[in-house]
Amino acid sequence: MNTPTPKGWSRAQMAELAAHDIPDGSCVNLGIGIPELITQFVPEGRELIYHTENGLLGMGPAPQPGEEDPELINAGKKPVTTVPGASFFHHADSFTMIRGGHIDVCVLGALQVAQNGDLANWSTGEEGAIPAVGGAMDLVAGVKTIYVITTHCTKSGDPKLVENCTYPLTGAGVVSRIYTDLAVIDITPVGFRVHRLAPGVTFEEIAAKTGAALLPALAA
Repeated sequence: MNTPTPKGWSRAQMAELAAHDIPDGSCVNLGIGIPELITQFVPEGRELIYHTENGLLGMGPAPQPGEEDPELINAGKKPVTTVPGASFFHHADSFTMIRGGHIDVCVLGALQVAQNGDLANWSTGEEGAIPAVGGAMDLVAGVKTIYVITTHCTKSGDPKLVENCTYPLTGAGVVSRIYTDLAVIDITPVGFRVHRLAPGVTFEEIAAKTGAALLPALAA
């Protein structure tokens, strides 16, 4: 019996696609989850400077097992290392950097993204839901470029890319590009536009899984 060919990108491949789109020398803030994988896929010769909300500029890779320092963590409370030239500063100074527009790129996860770039990623709004806003509202308001990495649909099959967000907003009109397991999609003045389809995925298939009108990629 023939095994069906898997369609779409893995979490690591989604992160790799995003990593290749971040310009050399950028100051970058990474959200929890898939965005954290970006550090593994930065092209050789390109340098990204990682910022964390809790007061570190120059975050390095995760430490080897047994070499963790409990006082050296990122905003998600995961152990990290530092690179030569790294600096530490007060939490308030970290947010001054964010709000002052000094961070170039932020990559976040999402619950929903609307066709106009609205982002909802901190709460479903349901009674008893645990809010997880963290620094996201400051980041989407102050960072120059916002990318989102997320699965195209929820576990139950509902679209995450929608006409209008039904969950509480993190920010209005803030997202530039979305990386899903099925496609890379740009936010444009006229809505969602496919930038690149994942191998084995057709435009018709992804359009059926998107909760808003979807435009095909522009001709090269």
